[in-house]
Amino acid sequence: MVPESRLPRVGTTIFTVMSQLAAEHGAVNLGQGFPDFDVPPRLVGALSQAMADGHNQYAPAHGLPALREAIADKTQDCYGYRPDPASEVTVTSGGSEAILDAVMATVHPGEEVIVLDPCYDCYEPAIEMAGGTAVHVPLDPQGFAPDWERVRQAITPRTRMLLVNSPHNPSGAVLGVEDMRQLEALLRGTRILLLSDEVYEHIVYDGARHESVLRYPGLRERAFVVSSFGKTYHCTGWKVGYCVAPPALTTELRKVHQYNTFCTFTPAQLAFTRMIREEPAHYRGLGGFYQPMRDRFREQLQGTRFRPLPVPGGYFQLVDYSQVSDLEDAEFCRWLTIEHGVAAIPLSPFYRSPPAGQRLVRLCFAKNPSTLDAAIERLEKL
Repeated sequence: MVPESRLPRVGTTIFTVMSQLAAEHGAVNLGQGFPDFDVPPRLVGALSQAMADGHNQYAPAHGLPALREAIADKTQDCYGYRPDPASEVTVTSGGSEAILDAVMATVHPGEEVIVLDPCYDCYEPAIEMAGGTAVHVPLDPQGFAPDWERVRQAITPRTRMLLVNSPHNPSGAVLGVEDMRQLEALLRGTRILLLSDEVYEHIVYDGARHESVLRYPGLRERAFVVSSFGKTYHCTGWKVGYCVAPPALTTELRKVHQYNTFCTFTPAQLAFTRMIREEPAHYRGLGGFYQPMRDRFREQLQGTRFRPLPVPGGYFQLVDYSQVSDLEDAEFCRWLTIEHGVAAIPLSPFYRSPPAGQRLVRLCFAKNPSTLDAAIERLEKL
């Protein structure tokens, strides 16, 4: 029996496809966005200690109270706003769960959600499962900045939510103060909710600060703000994140969360609590940790035929490969992986309608120097 698909346009994600292809062909995997260096020792020790101490059963559905308190204090430290740990902070099984929960909790059949292309591939399936429609508004194809007037024109009486992402995956673009002011003006006086994917919040460069929605009262009063411990602490496989939202929105999100995952990995929650309390320098200095990797990788790319685009935030590097090949990006990535041993991610899966003739792929530089060196050695031969 073949059921009627709820997601007929969805197949295996491009990240899984390219990682499998990289493994099959022994390629250096700069595709999927995970670090290949160690988790902070304090965090590993705290996890082991939590398990040894017997903290291996269900956590409270909304997250351990001690972790929610630590998250509230961290939010105050970073953004000058302290959410109520009891009614505004929910621990989830990764940022992707928080995104799904927020959409399923508030988007009703027939309503619209505006997304900015290119966008991460979990957004539209969540909208479709809620019975909503994704309305795609393109970002600038060069600098990936939003055109807020185009966003305004996309709003209809059916618009329920706007979804933003900064630092942006896949481009690394970041929203600035003026963007946030325009966003406030755009949503003022409406009932439109805001879902802000901020999983790379601590990875910004060149002395810039992350302009979280939580800094802006006119935005946070209508927003779900999603964060990721996996991205911050180099442990994407632990799948722990959280969502900060006003009490009324949190109440609805928790209704979905309790029947989705119910709760999240207990020993990790204890470990993150200790890490936040005992080593705040880690999240405060994460941009400084990654910037030498970014700069070194960009310098190495100058010796290849790939042209690197600017990277204000995140740990992905877009490169223009038009001097290497005229293949479409998905075909180019297969060729690059199979024939030259470097796996990248094509940009077209991040779009509903990719720009004609675009020749960009995404590389991840959250890697050990030896991994990046091996990739560059292969790319230099093209």
